[in-house]
Amino acid sequence: MTPTGAVGAGRGTVQIWFCLNEALDEATSTLLAGHWLDEHEREIAGRFLFERDRRQYLVAHALVRRVLSLQTGIPEAEATIWRSSRGRPFLQSPPHGRPRGPEAELDFNLSHAHGCNVVAVARDRRVGIDVERLDRGGERGLDWIVESFAPEERAHLATIAPGSRRDRATLRLWTLKEAYAKARGLGLGLPFDSFAFELAEDRGVLGFRPPEGDTADRWLFTELEPRPQVLVSLAVEKGADGTAPPDRLLIHDGFPWGRAAPREAELPTGHRALPALAGAAR
Repeated sequence: MTPTGAVGAGRGTVQIWFCLNEALDEATSTLLAGHWLDEHEREIAGRFLFERDRRQYLVAHALVRRVLSLQTGIPEAEATIWRSSRGRPFLQSPPHGRPRGPEAELDFNLSHAHGCNVVAVARDRRVGIDVERLDRGGERGLDWIVESFAPEERAHLATIAPGSRRDRATLRLWTLKEAYAKARGLGLGLPFDSFAFELAEDRGVLGFRPPEGDTADRWLFTELEPRPQVLVSLAVEKGADGTAPPDRLLIHDGFPWGRAAPREAELPTGHRALPALAGAAR
């Protein structure tokens, strides 16, 4: 399948595509995967023991290839996606020339969990994204997540009574940390207790303490709830080498067969730098 046209966006625009598994029935996701996914992706899909996990993978990676096709004009099956040693994906420029779109390097990131899939795309800046369901359940609870957090984050959560409010704050911190680590290309290789967030009461980041070697003012963070009980956190680099910070966030809903109009959301202007912990090396 060839793209119906790229979704226009300049260098200052960050775009997000949110798609539930139900947007593609099982037969369609399997068909698209057979035509679009590369050998590496098909091999991974074949390893899943449970059909629900396999379907999640197929929908997520079909979504990635469709979004990249719309953004670059490269047919879905022809996009070459290479992965760093830590597994972060990047789009390789085609050998016959640059993809269409603004003359800027495209960066993208994918997250999928519990039937939800989300892709973020930006140009001339790194981007990371993560999605979680608040109703994910599970016998283990969320204590194992909290144990990986920074001391000031654990102290904050300890002030909140056990229940849905604490669970929400925990998953807000988790998705923000995942998004930042993925934007850096480090994933779980970055210790989650080496950096910290201060949360606004309902949504938004008030403060950020980066890990050693990074600065708080390099990044913007935003939180979204595209469906009830679904949290999405986005980390986006303000800009490298004098690039202007992002000034526009477009959110697309559903599988992008065509060019449905997205909705626009506000990007935060920034946050304060949290002080380093006493005795920590900086």
